[in-house]
Amino acid sequence: MTSTDTALKRVMGVPSLVIFGLAYMVPLAVFTTYGLVAVTTNGHVPTAYLVTLVAMLFTAFSYAALVPAFPRAGSAYTYARKAFGGHVGFLTGWALMLDYLLLPLINYVLIGIYLNAQLPGIPPWIFALVAILVITVLNVIGIKVVRNANLVLVGMQLIFAAVFVVCAIGYAVQNPTVSLLQPLYDAGLSFQGLLAGGAILALSFLGFDAISTMSEEARDPGRTVPRAIILTTILGGLIFTIIAYVSTLVIPSVADIENPDAAANQIMEVAAGKWLEIFFLIAYIAGCFAAALASQASVARILFAMGRDGVLPRRLFGTLSTRWQTPIGAAVFVGVVSLAALVADLNTVASLISFGALAAFSLVNLAVIKHFLIDERRRGGAAVLRFGVLPALGFLLTAWLWLSLSGLALVVGLIWVALGIVWLAVITRGFRRRPPEVEFDETDTDADSGVRVIA
Repeated sequence: MTSTDTALKRVMGVPSLVIFGLAYMVPLAVFTTYGLVAVTTNGHVPTAYLVTLVAMLFTAFSYAALVPAFPRAGSAYTYARKAFGGHVGFLTGWALMLDYLLLPLINYVLIGIYLNAQLPGIPPWIFALVAILVITVLNVIGIKVVRNANLVLVGMQLIFAAVFVVCAIGYAVQNPTVSLLQPLYDAGLSFQGLLAGGAILALSFLGFDAISTMSEEARDPGRTVPRAIILTTILGGLIFTIIAYVSTLVIPSVADIENPDAAANQIMEVAAGKWLEIFFLIAYIAGCFAAALASQASVARILFAMGRDGVLPRRLFGTLSTRWQTPIGAAVFVGVVSLAALVADLNTVASLISFGALAAFSLVNLAVIKHFLIDERRRGGAAVLRFGVLPALGFLLTAWLWLSLSGLALVVGLIWVALGIVWLAVITRGFRRRPPEVEFDETDTDADSGVRVIA
């Protein structure tokens, strides 16, 4: 059963939003790319995280500025559409869909890989399939279930992170083979390598964008969502940096990493032995479940916003479940797409995700300048700093990271954008019409859709 009511329930406060964002970021995601980034940065993973944190903070401030102006589901899609029009908004949402659709998928792949490593008699695709079914059902049932599940799963990750940090520091004290500054800076640090590593790590900060998709389910979104965005960015960045720092103290030399793809297992074993490696596996799988829950909820709401506006088929994407008041069609669609995890290659999927995120982040920064300084004509030193200088720096830093992506990611990402342009041409009849837009108006609604459609 579906409902034409397009009002989502407001049940989330700042703590719930921060937990949601941290679940999306996955505190233990450090270990997913640790070996790769260690090789790329010559062992300076924590410094790369600090560089990325600074860049992402500028963009987080841009999101925080736009949320009170446009407190609706849709994230960067909504902001770009409001600032630059329907065509740019559509392409922004299309670019975001690339990484949002792949983020649940990559977590299902990881669940299959890690559980298969412990139970090799069971194929990884079976674990992935079970996870897809469970998480899709949870997302259909409602955001309260996602919120409560995330609280438990994020809590488990944070407990493990605390235990690991203590074990790693204890190991470093007993085996002082590296200076405390080496993980951050030494003669082997390459600026180009640092940027390349930072481009990879930008994926870790998608949690603050995910929070903005919950604007219609947050209490007092103009206040709670901006606070949660900034808090999540800072907390997540510091957690990543600390974990990466103590990991480098355990194995300081890149040459000593036996397998970059499985560097986490080696770090755990060296730091405290087999028991910590098993604890890591449990916490990491919990993190993958939390990330899949949060990412599938977010992309479902982006598809819901686009379907509600008639940019995507409204019957499938723009309706809510009568019983649970969740975007059931969009949630099930994401679950179907995630079935690609049964055959997908982890490295290929991981190489594609950054493109859409960094492209959308760039447009969000530009949207702040366009909306506040150009459209609203805000003036004064404070306005120029808040709505001009800061987002401009955010745009430059994000674009710099975007250009540091691999050639494969750039090529495939541009192909995806080209497909989006083709679909945009179809729905606008050769760009002769604007993409349909929707304004919510409780006093003047269309009888069939519950929204007022602007041609």
